[in-house]
Amino acid sequence: MSAHHLKDLFLLDPSITFLNFGSFGACPKPVFEDYQRWQLELEREPVQFITKTGYRYLQESREALGAYIGCKADDVVFVMNPSYAVNIIAKSLDLKPGDEVLTTNIEYGACDKTWNYYCEKKGARYIRQNISLPLTTEQQFVDDFFKGCTPRTKLIFISHITSATALRLPVDAICAEARKRGIMTFVDGAHAPGQVPLNMTALDADIYTGACHKWMMAPKGCSFLYVKGEHQHLFDPLIISWGFQSPMPSHSLFLDYHQLQGTRDFSAFLTIPKAIEFMQQHQWESVAADCRQLVQTYAPRFCALMNTQALCPIDDQFLVQLFSIPINTTKPEALQQHLFDHYRIEIPVTRQDDRTFIRYSINGFNTAEDLEKLYVAMEEMKGEGWMV
Repeated sequence: MSAHHLKDLFLLDPSITFLNFGSFGACPKPVFEDYQRWQLELEREPVQFITKTGYRYLQESREALGAYIGCKADDVVFVMNPSYAVNIIAKSLDLKPGDEVLTTNIEYGACDKTWNYYCEKKGARYIRQNISLPLTTEQQFVDDFFKGCTPRTKLIFISHITSATALRLPVDAICAEARKRGIMTFVDGAHAPGQVPLNMTALDADIYTGACHKWMMAPKGCSFLYVKGEHQHLFDPLIISWGFQSPMPSHSLFLDYHQLQGTRDFSAFLTIPKAIEFMQQHQWESVAADCRQLVQTYAPRFCALMNTQALCPIDDQFLVQLFSIPINTTKPEALQQHLFDHYRIEIPVTRQDDRTFIRYSINGFNTAEDLEKLYVAMEEMKGEGWMV
């Protein structure tokens, strides 16, 4: 199926060159229609939906998700976003004064804030291990990362695919080494589901969170938290509600704690079967492979234009459907707005400490023409002094 035909299946504004699928995703029309169908059922009989039938629907959706990511349905619970999941874990993790949480210095800013907050409250330390860029090999990354590990390391928290730098990290090797050392692992997979194959059983991370509203193309506010069965009792609900000390407990305290959250519209969670069906129907593994090729084809050109070096080798080892172009600018926010206002290009300009990147993300409806538009815009803006 052509990219132009795929674009017809989305609700995106056709006047916008949309190169920011990585931020919030976009919903295909069949999945959005399914979402509205669930919302209509909720409005027609809200009591039955929220208190009875909805939980059967959630079970069916978790079963579909579990089959898709390779785990038991009862080991995943739906949450609004990965930040919510990180807060569940960080708040409950039994950190003592002097304990350490080891991460990289290229993690998502909201997660850094969460861990800093709870580590400070508990007298623990959040260790942002410096990662030398550009990356060279997976083994070099693993070796450099574990230089930050000490006998006080209580948890490893690491992105599967980073946000600002758009790098796929070798989380399989990190989790394997952590197991040898007896350290619990928590993988932030916000960008992974739908972009890379996932198998929780094979990965064997202790905790994993992923966003279904990004590359799985579910409606906004649909994510999941996976916790191994032996650890589920460690984590309290972020919101104390009806699932706590329930008079009618289910077979799973984990689900009771984190699923029974009072009145809310959980229709987005119920679209997972339809989102998976959409990807299967349109052979999304093949679509994703074409997207990776487009990402890699243009990466060297953009780096040459900006006189900067790519953050990793241009291959499937570290790159998937996103690429971050290192740029030098003093006004990243204004630059991003200018790209939208004057060129109608939707693309993030992100900061990571003292570095700045323009990150393009490619999905099935994107074409080489979209990246050519970006190239021309950046070339013109460079000439105008926006970037040096």
